[in-house]
Amino acid sequence: MATTTDGGDPATGTAEAGAPPPPDAPDAAADDDGRLLRGSEGYRRLSVAMFAAGLATFALLYTTQPLLPLLTRDLHVSPAASSLTLSVTTGALALGLLPAGWLSDAVGRMRVMSWSLLLSGVLALVAAAAPSFATLLVVRALQGLALAGLPAVAMAYLTEEVHPTSLGSSIGLYIGGNALGGMGGRLVGGALADVGGWRVSLLGVGVLSLLCTAVFLRLVPGSRYFHARPFRARETLTSLRGHLEDRGQLRLDAMAALLMGTFVAVFNALGFRLEAAPYGLGQTAIAAVFLVYPVGSVASAVSGRLADRIGRRTMLPVGVLLAAVGLALTLLHPLPVVILGVATLTAGFFAAHSVASSWVGRRAVEAPAQASALYLLAYYAGSSVAGPLGGTAWTAGRWTGVVLLGAALLGLALLVSLRLRVTPPLRRAAEFRPHASA
Repeated sequence: MATTTDGGDPATGTAEAGAPPPPDAPDAAADDDGRLLRGSEGYRRLSVAMFAAGLATFALLYTTQPLLPLLTRDLHVSPAASSLTLSVTTGALALGLLPAGWLSDAVGRMRVMSWSLLLSGVLALVAAAAPSFATLLVVRALQGLALAGLPAVAMAYLTEEVHPTSLGSSIGLYIGGNALGGMGGRLVGGALADVGGWRVSLLGVGVLSLLCTAVFLRLVPGSRYFHARPFRARETLTSLRGHLEDRGQLRLDAMAALLMGTFVAVFNALGFRLEAAPYGLGQTAIAAVFLVYPVGSVASAVSGRLADRIGRRTMLPVGVLLAAVGLALTLLHPLPVVILGVATLTAGFFAAHSVASSWVGRRAVEAPAQASALYLLAYYAGSSVAGPLGGTAWTAGRWTGVVLLGAALLGLALLVSLRLRVTPPLRRAAEFRPHASA
């Protein structure tokens, strides 16, 4: 059974925690543990590289979201059907997470992350030439499988390479790159759609992602604390069972599904609302609304640092409540207030997601990539299910229907976050870190 802990220090999630770095290891701050500390040259290189990787991944993943009204018209499909261009990608990504994690255990974190970024960028160029809606869905599904390699491995890589005292900040910066990637994909894609349609949009975002991939490959430090492990079915199933028997892990997975489901349902329907009366915005103007995403980037980094200081149990419900306040604000009609609500929802979502995802990495000592993959599987499953529901809610009840759907999901997320506040640390955490509160 997987050995897990949710405390606050030295466990890093790998059996090779005490292995000395090789002579050609990248720079790190002088530290007894040897892992990268905030402020070191190696940490700065890692932060830029992972920021670029997150930006590329999420630009590709969400590039069709601001295009949904355009796809609905050009390809003659319903709002719920057009949202499948996002849902099939997130669904395929979810299915690919566990295999990608297992593959990274055998062949290395760096190899899986690098090939993930390269293949998904090339598939974006292929998607731009799709001759039909059905073909577009197939290519987007393949792209989701390719994209799985980065999110499945990134948090395990950070947990292995970054010192525990800097882990919350490093994951916050990585998720900040995710936030800006989501914004960049939507913003660049929306602007290009006004110029040349959805095909030019997909092409442009594909080129952007490949540029980010080049930055990642140039700067990312190599794995110093990773030891390859061949895939063994019995060990894999044992560790999987351990994660699934941990109530804390399951509650964090539920948080992932509920938070992401809310976020995607709201943003899928947002373009339809802003295109309709009384706003009547074009594709570029709708895409500009996603300029609120830096708020999510800042919120993820800040919440990561606060979680390191005051504890994840305190920060997680705060993020959910902040998202709920933002959702309520979008019910008002003035456009500036709607945008303020979207920004507040974004901040709350990324704050809560940053806390929950780093909690998973700290809770799992054995098979951390598998634990992270389970969390992200739930995360993207929530997106795949709630995305089309957002389109259905819009068709049935316009924006009020979308807000009711989001409120139900956030209400459940708040209940789960409160349960996590009283979820006891596992025995190993109590034995070795009796003062840990995370």
